[in-house]
Amino acid sequence: MQFSFRLLPAVAVCALAAGNPKPSLDLLPGMPAVLDPHNVYSADGPGMLSATVRNDPARVYVPNSKSDTVDIIDPATFKIIGHLALPKHRKGRLEPQHVVPSWDLKKLWVAQDLGDQLTEIDPATGKPGETIHVDDPYNMYYTPDGKYAIVMAEREKRIDFRDAQTMQVKNKVPVNCEGVNHADFSIDGRYMIATCEFSSELIKVDVAAQKVIGHLKLEPKGMPQDCRISPDGKVFYIANMDSNGVHVIDGDAFKQIEFIPTGKGAHGLYFSRDGKYMYVSNRGEGSVSLLDLRTRKVATKWTIPGGGSPDMGGVTADGKELWLSGRYNSEVYVFDTSNGNLRARIKVGQGPHGMCVWPQPGRYSLGHTGNMR
Repeated sequence: MQFSFRLLPAVAVCALAAGNPKPSLDLLPGMPAVLDPHNVYSADGPGMLSATVRNDPARVYVPNSKSDTVDIIDPATFKIIGHLALPKHRKGRLEPQHVVPSWDLKKLWVAQDLGDQLTEIDPATGKPGETIHVDDPYNMYYTPDGKYAIVMAEREKRIDFRDAQTMQVKNKVPVNCEGVNHADFSIDGRYMIATCEFSSELIKVDVAAQKVIGHLKLEPKGMPQDCRISPDGKVFYIANMDSNGVHVIDGDAFKQIEFIPTGKGAHGLYFSRDGKYMYVSNRGEGSVSLLDLRTRKVATKWTIPGGGSPDMGGVTADGKELWLSGRYNSEVYVFDTSNGNLRARIKVGQGPHGMCVWPQPGRYSLGHTGNMR
């Protein structure tokens, strides 16, 4: 599978002629090499499963935030084949928000922010494992070198760097913003950009130094949600639920370039396997917009018959389906990516949120519901 997002600059052409096919990137130490510096997701093509996950059964893990459960769906039959009741906590409500693959692809973590806990799922069996205490894990990411898990402690106004294997706290970083929750990393892994939902801003984090190095207010104002770097590594896209569209951000300069209207309640961001489109779930109007990444224009829109509330999810390993949770409808939607037809809507528990489609192509996970590289 090949991607051709732009012409090679003259310096790169000279490098090719000299027998050096790839311009160098100053990577975060310990981060795996980028296969193609012109394509962040060059390891995520259709069927490019690592040996670690190749034998994992295809499953979709749905955290039901209002039911404190996880439904497990067989994507071949669209049937629920497992149901996990999460361990009770002295606080009562657990509110599982996201199912997060670990950096090494060996575990899935159910992040429960009200319960202050993570529950492990073995993706090889679908069985639950240990539950551990973690302060306010609304969402979780991993540094590109695999050393740290980054817990998005939204309620505490912090991001916590924890040892990726032991989950012991190494550094608690105040963010000085409201509602920090979603993030992504630069192509070289040296910085992270995260959204602050309730203060309409972004933060920029130096990954090696583990500190916030910038704040950026968004225009138009609103409630920024998902954050993803473009396949060519040039910009970050930020979904804004209240402004009904997507901000385009120059991450290196840390400035806004433009704003693209997509639909009411823009929320989740996912890329097609060929790298040509970004799927934007418009939760407030029951649709998905396809953003042409070459033109940065909405190419088409898929509308859920009868309405819905598409939120978070993922693209299947072969790229043929997009799965999204229906946050306010207690259901899951399955779109045919070839034509936008709704293949299935599956009833699940209450408040389905950051569900994980597994396995995913890629060498390692940066967290969330399966941001792979």
